[in-house]
Amino acid sequence: MAIGDFVSMTEPFSAKEAWARALGQLQLQVNRINYDTWLRDSQGINYENDVFVVSVSNTFIAEYLTKRFHSLIKKTIAIILGKDLEVQFVVEQPTLPREKPLQRDGGVSTKMKTYRFNPKYTFPRFVVGDCNRLAYAAATEVSQKPSLVYNPLIIYGDTGRGKTHLLHAIGHMAIKSGLNVVYSSADQFITEFVLAVKQNDVDHFRSKFGPVNMFLFDDFQLLDNKKQTQQFFFHTFNELYHNNCQIVIVADCAPKEMSLVSNRLRSRLQCGLVTQIQPPDFGTRLAILQAKSTEKGLPIIEETLQFIARKIQDNVYQLEGALTYLDAYTKLTGLSLTPQIVTKLLTTNKNNDDCKVIVQTVAEYFDCSLEQLLGRKRDKETSLARQIAMYLLREKGNYSFTEISNILGNRNHATILHGYKRIASDLGVNSKLKRQISQLKQQIDNSY
Repeated sequence: MAIGDFVSMTEPFSAKEAWARALGQLQLQVNRINYDTWLRDSQGINYENDVFVVSVSNTFIAEYLTKRFHSLIKKTIAIILGKDLEVQFVVEQPTLPREKPLQRDGGVSTKMKTYRFNPKYTFPRFVVGDCNRLAYAAATEVSQKPSLVYNPLIIYGDTGRGKTHLLHAIGHMAIKSGLNVVYSSADQFITEFVLAVKQNDVDHFRSKFGPVNMFLFDDFQLLDNKKQTQQFFFHTFNELYHNNCQIVIVADCAPKEMSLVSNRLRSRLQCGLVTQIQPPDFGTRLAILQAKSTEKGLPIIEETLQFIARKIQDNVYQLEGALTYLDAYTKLTGLSLTPQIVTKLLTTNKNNDDCKVIVQTVAEYFDCSLEQLLGRKRDKETSLARQIAMYLLREKGNYSFTEISNILGNRNHATILHGYKRIASDLGVNSKLKRQISQLKQQIDNSY
C-alpha cells in the first residue's frame, strides 16, 4: 500500500494540523538555515476547493517559497492529505513571538524574541578531539567569561564539522547565566535587512541588536559580495563590540579567504581569536559513532564502528547519516549488523539509488522537473542546474564522466567534462554558487 493510500484512509486533518505535519517532514528535507528563515513561522490556515493556503509574515517570504520550494511543499502536502492540492502562500499578520524583557547594566528595557537553541547542541554532547580542541576550549571560555576573552571569536571549517553545535552550546550557557542573547543566521540577517530597506524601516531592524550581552552569528560567509548588508553589519558589529557585547561568528572559511568582504570588516573579524575546526580524525570519528550509537540504542560492535569510522572521513553529518541508515535497516529487516552486512551496505559500489537522490535533489532545489533536467532544455536556470548535477554526481557520488553522461540523458562526454570543470572553477569566485552547492550537499546527506 502506498503512503498516500494509507494517509487518505485516516481521519481528515485541520489545515493547522496538516501543516504542522508538513513542517515536520520539510524540516528533514531542507537544511536548517532554509527551514528557520523561510518555513518555521508559517501556518496552515485553510484548505478547500483543492487549494491549501499557508500564511507567512511578508511578501518576500511568500515569493521565495513560491519560487524555490513550491513543488517540494506541494508533494509533501499531497502525501499527508492523500490527494493533490495547489499550494498558495498569503501574507497575514504573524502571531506575536514569545518575548522577554531585556535589561543591560541598568539600561533601558526592550523586548526581543527568544531564540530556541537546538537542545542536542550542548557542550557535554560535543565530542572533543585534536581536530576541534582549540575551538571547543575557546567556545567554553567565552561562554564562561563573555567579553573578557577572545572577542570576537571566529570559528571556521567546512560543513559538518560542529561549528553550529558550538554556537548553540554557547547560546545555551549564556541563557542559563541570565544573559541577553541575540542569534542570527546570515540568511535570516540578509532577508530581514533587505525587507527593512524596502519598508524604509532600518532603524527598527537595528534596534533588535541592542542592548545585548552576546551576539551569535551563523554562516557569515553568505555575506560575501553583499556590500550594503556588509556595511550595516560592520556598524552593528562596532556598536556591539564597543558596548562590551561578546561576539561569536562561525563561517565555512577564514575571514582572510573571503575576497568579497570589505577590508575594514575583514580587519574587524581578525582582531579577536580566529580558530579552525579540522576534519575529524579517526579517533574523533570513532568517538562520535560510539556516542551516537549509544544514544540511538544500536547494538553495533566495536569492529563495525571502526569500519564506519575508516570509511566515512568527511564530516559528522555523514557519520550520523550512516548510523541512521543502519538503524533503519535493522528495524525493517530484523537482522543483526555484522561487519559483513555493514560492509555490503556501506560499500563504495554505486547503485541507482545514489544517482537518483542526487539528481532529484538538484531538480527540486531549482524547481524544475526531472524531464527538464535530463532533457535538452537550455535556458540559463536549467543549464546551471544540470551542470551542478554533473559536479555533484562526480564529487558526492564518485561517478565517472562516462557514467554521468549516461545518467543525464546520454550526453556527450566533452559536455559533461566542461560542465564539471565550469562549476569547479566558479566555486572559488562565486559565493552564491558556493552557498548553493553547500546547501545541496547537506540536503543530499540528509536524504540517506
